[in-house]
Amino acid sequence: MHVDVTTYYLEMTNPRQLRPKPSSNPNFEIKQVEIPLPELNQFLYTTVGKTWFWTNRLNWTLQQWTAWADRPELKTWIGYLSGTPAGYFELEIQPANTIEVAYFGLLPRFIGQGLGGALLSAAVERAWALNAVRVWVHTCTLDHPQAMANYQARGFRIFAQNNHSQELAEPINGN
Repeated sequence: MHVDVTTYYLEMTNPRQLRPKPSSNPNFEIKQVEIPLPELNQFLYTTVGKTWFWTNRLNWTLQQWTAWADRPELKTWIGYLSGTPAGYFELEIQPANTIEVAYFGLLPRFIGQGLGGALLSAAVERAWALNAVRVWVHTCTLDHPQAMANYQARGFRIFAQNNHSQELAEPINGN
């Protein structure tokens, strides 16, 4: 099945643009992955993205995951709820200290528990702490229905968008 998809590119160019949303749950904590573990990045990508058609990396080999995860430009953080992984984000340091929130999301069981705003706030705070001059992210119309609202509520502004047709291998939001 072909669907029309719009991809949005959003950015912040100043740390004062961030409108953080702290977690109201005292059992929610965010920790950086200090030792690169490609299998962990693969698990998070696959589990978080399966509902939202994250398909670009599903066929990656362990060697490709290692090349992605085990490099100084990539930083991974995991949000834990009561010790259980609930979501994650990857920050990719790009030329001229631009930082992309390369991947961000919650595991399906934790969607709707008010964690997304806090996790995204932490991602942006960590990016600015890495001396970013610009923080950017992209999302599309296949993403969670609240993704765009979360990005904009945190202070991101759209700077570009494009439209394309995409073949979907499974029903929208299918598991």
